Amino acid sequence: MRVSRPLGISAAAGPVRRIVESPHYKWWVYFAIAIGMAGTVMDQSGVNIAIPRIADHFVADIPTVQWVALGYVLSTSAMLLPAGRLSDMIGRKRVYLGGFVIFMAAAALGGSSQNFPVLILAKVVQGIGAAGIQSNGMAVIADVFPDRERGKALGLYMAIIGTGSISGPIVGGLLVSGLGWRSVFFAGVPVSIVAMVAAWAVLKGGRPEGRAGSGPRSFDWAGASLSSAALISFLLGMTNAYRMGWTSPPILASFVIAFALLAGFLWWENRTADPMLDLTFFNSKVFSVGVAARSLSFLGSSAVFFLLPFYLIEGLGYPASSAGLILVPGALGMAITGPLSGRLSDKVGTRWPAVLGMAMSAAGMIIFSRLTIDSPAYHVIVGTILTGSGMGTFSSANTSAVLSSMTREKYGIVSAFVNVVRTSSNVTGVALATTIVTFTMGSLGFEPSLAALADDGHEGVRGAFISGMNRAFLVGAGFAVAALALSVLRGESQGARLSG
Repeated sequence: MRVSRPLGISAAAGPVRRIVESPHYKWWVYFAIAIGMAGTVMDQSGVNIAIPRIADHFVADIPTVQWVALGYVLSTSAMLLPAGRLSDMIGRKRVYLGGFVIFMAAAALGGSSQNFPVLILAKVVQGIGAAGIQSNGMAVIADVFPDRERGKALGLYMAIIGTGSISGPIVGGLLVSGLGWRSVFFAGVPVSIVAMVAAWAVLKGGRPEGRAGSGPRSFDWAGASLSSAALISFLLGMTNAYRMGWTSPPILASFVIAFALLAGFLWWENRTADPMLDLTFFNSKVFSVGVAARSLSFLGSSAVFFLLPFYLIEGLGYPASSAGLILVPGALGMAITGPLSGRLSDKVGTRWPAVLGMAMSAAGMIIFSRLTIDSPAYHVIVGTILTGSGMGTFSSANTSAVLSSMTREKYGIVSAFVNVVRTSSNVTGVALATTIVTFTMGSLGFEPSLAALADDGHEGVRGAFISGMNRAFLVGAGFAVAALALSVLRGESQGARLSG
């Protein structure tokens, strides 16, 4: 007798069911997420490689063409919290797949754009899709691994990010050189399709964990609007402060607006029944101190991959390809130490691996603070290995501690929040480092602008830049030491302390 399939179950359901019921299911999930996350990281770093060609094609100056990257960062940052909250309400698989649909459509739009405003629009929309992806990738991996392997899971997640960071500039450079800048955008389409198929086949659907039978609660539209607007205003101020002046009226206005919106957000979140971000999270010492340490770590490390290319290319005269290779060991260090630190934190706790990571990062930045106008390449390589390995060691352990202080049904919003901390701290760190460098150049009698380094090959300009860079790295080392101290004080979480 022939048994008919239930309505809606296709012939593919058999293999899919075997994957879902497999004892190795967590690894199927990991590889499915790895395809998507590595693809999005590669896409963004590849687009950054294409920016000079885009500027030539549209005859755009540097401040204008920077909106290709800035528009993406702003929209991603603004939408991370709403996407994380939505995934906790309706399910991570839906938001993750929806993010890829948006990401893919925007990639096609960007690749086919015939004018610059459409290209910027495509990157802004793509950032919205990236928020849906990034707010769930970490949460899905952490959720599918057992508690005793949470550190290992987050270390493996760091390996994905490190691999994408290494591969992106290489693949992007090959595409731009061989097929033109549009190919970098179009390459995101097949990658998105593969990632969506893998996620659809592997990830479990259904209701969010811990909410069976309850149905979704109301979405906090007011909180989403206030948090997004506050982030956009703050990041716009930070990205333009060094150029327009920290005390210029537009910059001061952006900061005043940002903090007013933040105050409104906090006021609203304390009063609404279903907040975007549950402020009781901060009652946990592990959560609040861990997030503060994460912010300080990125404030310190963000200057590394921003200032070092200027130093290598304009300061020492390396070609761009050689400068990129010199920076690769740092990303490799992150990819290797992330999983090792994760496994170690599962065995000995999260505190001391985080402390070790920040000690390594601080040591690397002190090495960078000793760079001169004729330093050998190995001097830079040693510093990048220390800082990259330090960030990989710290991030796996620190993120594991933060997540372990929450229940699993909160992983979506928590992973989104820690990503917001990363992006906002990165932008702030770059702005602070740029300000230190340009202020030093001006105090030594040279034009206070990074553009002067490229326009004027005079040794005095290069020396002034390096002097400012050294000071910026000393400040970065100070941030790392502060993150180290907070990690010592943080303590350990005894599982999930907060109920849903």
